[in-house]
Amino acid sequence: MNQITLKEYVKEHGQVRAGAVLGVTQIAISKALRAGREIFVVISEEGTVSAFENKAFPSKRRSDETRA
Repeated sequence: MNQITLKEYVKEHGQVRAGAVLGVTQIAISKALRAGREIFVVISEEGTVSAFENKAFPSKRRSDETRA
C-alpha cells in the first residue's frame, strides 16, 4: 500500500485522470487543491486507488462562523 497527497498524485497523473480514478470531476479535484484540503490518495497492492481526507473533529460548521 502506498499513500501520497492528492497534490503529489495530481502532479504525476493530472487532474482529469485523478478525478476519473476517484469517481469525481476534474473541477472537484481543482477545488480541493485550491482550498488546500488535506486529502491523501491510497494505492493498494492490487492497483486500486482510493482517497481520504484528514479533518479535525469536531469541525466547525461554516454557518456557525458566518453567524457570529
